Amino acid sequence: MAVLEAAVLKIGPGQNGAFERSFDQAQLIIASMPGYLSHELQRCIERDDEYLLLVRWESVAAHEEGFRQSPQYQQWKALLHHYYEPFPTVLHYERVFGSE
Repeated sequence: MAVLEAAVLKIGPGQNGAFERSFDQAQLIIASMPGYLSHELQRCIERDDEYLLLVRWESVAAHEEGFRQSPQYQQWKALLHHYYEPFPTVLHYERVFGSE
């Protein structure tokens, strides 16, 4: 069963454009990883400096071990981590109800 990685990303004021351009590059990295299924980045309507990142993985291990321990993660980190204020909490979820 697939798992959903969810992270609320709060970025520094006035960095939306730069963050989105960097994410445009970074999404190619994550999409190339084994165990990756899909992702989406949503911008909050009420809070301009807040985004929601949702990534579907085949397993928690595909994310935590496969991606986070890969050389590609260092590229992802270099592109995105300096925008976060504070660094986000990342949690994993499994479907209980819903449709796709």
